[in-house]
Amino acid sequence: MYRVRIDNLTKYYGNTLVLDAVNLAVKEHEVVCLIGASGSGKSTLLRCVNKLVPFDHGTIELDGVSIEDEKFKNSNELHKRVGIVFQAFNLFPHMNVLDNITLAPRKVHGVSRRESEKHAHELLQLFGMPEFATSYPEQLSGGQQQRVAIIRTMATNPHVLMLDEITAALDPELIGGVLKIIKDLAEQGMTMIIVTHEMGFAREVADRVCFLEGGRILEEGPPQKLFSTPTHPRTQQFLQRIIEAGRL
Repeated sequence: MYRVRIDNLTKYYGNTLVLDAVNLAVKEHEVVCLIGASGSGKSTLLRCVNKLVPFDHGTIELDGVSIEDEKFKNSNELHKRVGIVFQAFNLFPHMNVLDNITLAPRKVHGVSRRESEKHAHELLQLFGMPEFATSYPEQLSGGQQQRVAIIRTMATNPHVLMLDEITAALDPELIGGVLKIIKDLAEQGMTMIIVTHEMGFAREVADRVCFLEGGRILEEGPPQKLFSTPTHPRTQQFLQRIIEAGRL
């Protein structure tokens, strides 16, 4: 069974076609990277999976159950299973790190404060940030804030983790630390769908890479194959520009 299965997903913003009959199936423990130029539909695809935006046609299933099923009528149940992290950290500035991490488990999922804080401390230790539990976001670097945002999402024990350009707002020297965390999660078997412009990272961590253009997946395959011998002319053109920019 697939963790996530997307069939014929179509999305319009007004008269603009953003997703054009997209099909994508992600197995348990698989890491899929979505690449492509800005505006190709990558981020919208993630938002549809998590029901942050409605879609017009098609179906999305999580563990064989449609996200339109009664089971997911309360979006909290879906968001517990499918976590998403954006490039904007979205941490609550008036809360310290521990409270940011435990808010959703306590308030949304009914986990006790004691249990949620125990899990939060375990995650902070795992992510190399045990000393920052009482720090506030303004006291953290951009890379540290992004790590806390990832930890906050992991605190609900999601089945699937989706990452939307999480390094885009970081200084270059901070990117490596965040990418290492994602690589570690992949090695631990976390199922992930990752939107990224970090081609070297995608080549290293992904089981499969999908190239999107105009709201469609034009080409997909193992990173070694897609990056070395792409078959679609548009994929070839895109990757050639990436190589010329020194990003692959």
